[in-house]
Amino acid sequence: MREYLAADRIEGPLVVVEGFGRAAYGELVEVHAPDGIRLGQVLESSEDLAVLELWGETAGLKAAEVFVRFRGTTLHVGGAREMLGRIFDGLGRPKDGLPPPLAEAKMDVHGAPLNPTARAYPRDFIQTGVSAIDGTNTLVRGQKLPIFSGSGLPHNELAAQIALQARIAEREENFAVVFAALGVSHDTAAFFQQRFASSGLLSRTAVFLNLADDAPMERIVTPRVALTLAEFLAFEQGYHVLVLMTDMTNYAEALRELSARRNEVPGRKGYPGYLYTDLATIYERCGRTHGRKGSLTQIPILTMPGDDITHPIPDLTGYITEGQIVLARNLHRGGIYPPISILPSLSRLMKDGIGEDRTRADHPSLSAQLYAAYARAQEIRALSIIIGESALSAIDRTYLDFAQAFEGRFLAQADDEARSIQETLDLGWEVLSLLPISELTRLSEKELQLHYKGKLDSGTKHA
Repeated sequence: MREYLAADRIEGPLVVVEGFGRAAYGELVEVHAPDGIRLGQVLESSEDLAVLELWGETAGLKAAEVFVRFRGTTLHVGGAREMLGRIFDGLGRPKDGLPPPLAEAKMDVHGAPLNPTARAYPRDFIQTGVSAIDGTNTLVRGQKLPIFSGSGLPHNELAAQIALQARIAEREENFAVVFAALGVSHDTAAFFQQRFASSGLLSRTAVFLNLADDAPMERIVTPRVALTLAEFLAFEQGYHVLVLMTDMTNYAEALRELSARRNEVPGRKGYPGYLYTDLATIYERCGRTHGRKGSLTQIPILTMPGDDITHPIPDLTGYITEGQIVLARNLHRGGIYPPISILPSLSRLMKDGIGEDRTRADHPSLSAQLYAAYARAQEIRALSIIIGESALSAIDRTYLDFAQAFEGRFLAQADDEARSIQETLDLGWEVLSLLPISELTRLSEKELQLHYKGKLDSGTKHA
């Protein structure tokens, strides 16, 4: 350790130390003040200057009253299997009143980059129990699939539901959930704690809570601490780990605040120009590797300011990740939970995790038919607003009945209802069976014979 006896300036969360040029970028520091010790890291270093970022509040600190200790290493956190079933703060310190877990390994929070040649292609289905995801936007192991939401939409409820219901097909495999809440209110944090505790599934879950009144700079570290534990469980202990992070918009706001404090040239909407790179350092910490049993899958959740999907945060997230799940305000107003709009939603790796020997042989064509039928129904809904429903043809009115059943029976479910993939696919067939068989052009004759629940007309030629 190296010690410097005084700081020269304190500017918000930044501490400037002049005349000291031996600090390394990312090096961990301790700032000792009369009221305690605060942790931080080196943000910038030159021959005679070091700029430090503190992860705690700096209100009331005076430069002449503090001294800085440079630890000579980056932030490392302990990883242990006994961290499952525990609740921690944003820096990985116990928040449940129990002693710190005994670390099995010490790991750098910035992670160890995986060799691209060691990566295995994401495959194998993860069952979330949510039909709109499992049936039409399937999640596979090793994937990063974000949820795009808006202010006031039930993304927190959906996040908790997925965390509690997620399963993998092989019952003998170890499965764990790492849940990171970023900048959430005390009420939201209490909701998460209550849901996990009452479910009886907290034992397989590690929870990291960064609250809205915690230092914003701590928010930048929280997802990295959570992912470090997830990497330990996945790549060292052979677990299949699902990481949920909500809300990444709060993370990006903290990054923008830090950038403004450093007087950096702002990019779009004031966010730093390196926002894409920074988000990528988080999102890319997932996947599968050859020769290792475990996997790491991510579901980052973000709220779109003004419901704008072109906002920099969802826009850049979409470039990095493999699809998106989009929550719709009109479905929420209609009382549909979860209000997942399947038309703008997409899972790019879905095709590699479904089908025969994975979910069910009819899954790919059933999903394609549901998309096509619902898209047609939405066009007819728009037309009916103009010309009136009475002017629609009989087949068009059938599509409106299908859309109502699709939303009310397939999309809608209780926030504690876990549907198996078989139940989801059977529900898909039930709502499709409201349509004449001549309209189901994306399904084979064999699939229709096996699963179609409407009236089969042998005289109808199926395309």
